Amino acid sequence: MSFSAVIVAAGASTRAGSGPPKPWRMLAGRPVLRWSVEALLGAGADEIVVVVAADRVEAASEALGDLPRWRAVAGGATRAGSVQAGLAALKAGEAQPVLVHDAARPLVTLAHVEALLAALEGAEGAIPALPVADTLKRGESLVAATVSREGLWRAQTPQAFRLGPLKAAYAAWPASEEPTDDAAVMERAGGRVALAAGDPRLMKLTYPEDFAMAEALAGQARIVRIGQGLDAHRWGPGEAVWLCGVEIAHDRTLIGHSDADAGLHALTDAVLGAIGAGDIGEHFPPSDPQWKGASSDRFLIHAVELAAARGARILSVDVTLVCEQPKIRPHREAMRARLAELLRLPVDRVSVKATTTEGMGFTGRGEGLFAQAVVSVETPA
Repeated sequence: MSFSAVIVAAGASTRAGSGPPKPWRMLAGRPVLRWSVEALLGAGADEIVVVVAADRVEAASEALGDLPRWRAVAGGATRAGSVQAGLAALKAGEAQPVLVHDAARPLVTLAHVEALLAALEGAEGAIPALPVADTLKRGESLVAATVSREGLWRAQTPQAFRLGPLKAAYAAWPASEEPTDDAAVMERAGGRVALAAGDPRLMKLTYPEDFAMAEALAGQARIVRIGQGLDAHRWGPGEAVWLCGVEIAHDRTLIGHSDADAGLHALTDAVLGAIGAGDIGEHFPPSDPQWKGASSDRFLIHAVELAAARGARILSVDVTLVCEQPKIRPHREAMRARLAELLRLPVDRVSVKATTTEGMGFTGRGEGLFAQAVVSVETPA
């Protein structure tokens, strides 16, 4: 189901202790804000508006710049003002489902999104909620009363609505009051808000000690997947060959519909395989004349962008070239640097190796070149 999202990340985080505001702190090696953006992209968000403090727009670009389908806007003086700024920036139609999410809840998953969108079909709003399990007391220094927890729920985010009705509900909300969440706004406007299953992992980062618990949970919210790619091309007449994005002077070239860069082809297939997105031939059919002679850089860039759009993060790559000639070692560092650039990785996460088959087989006879690539990718669980 198509949906848009607003992620609110404009608060001052006064209760979180020393350091930058919560969205900009690191969680398992990534900014807290990035967790939510990657997860919602992976769940299929058409667009995401990230609402940040006016002085954090550039920081958002640094944290999220390689991800697609998002943009940042400056927030308001209150959370409600920030939500409205985000809603106004969406390009979707009035009937589009929209998720409003707090960046301080970084461990959102595809399952949460699917449950909310399903619950929204029968109501004007939907929220993830957990039943209150603890005994509730009212009082100051002494207990004044025990409060029944019957029918009480802990509301979480993201919360789901349709864009037009939510904007109208906010327009009708009294300016002198500050709602505690978006569901309260919809409730006052007369909308029905459905309860979807909440999740303890959707905890809100509020106090310094919350970050230690989130670090422990973060490893459970992501999984590592492995992709493998293989490619081979026949040698033919030529004066140079492209391998791993680097042109090498040679007395022959590899024959193929594109530039026949076997290293990039194998790597593209490995990335696509790691995210379950088919193979290079499905995305760039050799029967299509537009790819004749095309630079294989384009194929790998497409795979990398597709992975990012699904909330995946490439961790490392390992490419092996099997050939008698040309000699790979003099060009290996240039290949690593080019692959690191295309993959948006540090060069120490990129490996390029070469070997021969000791004169055996089609590579040993000098008939062709063979490439193999292995990629590790971290994706939402």
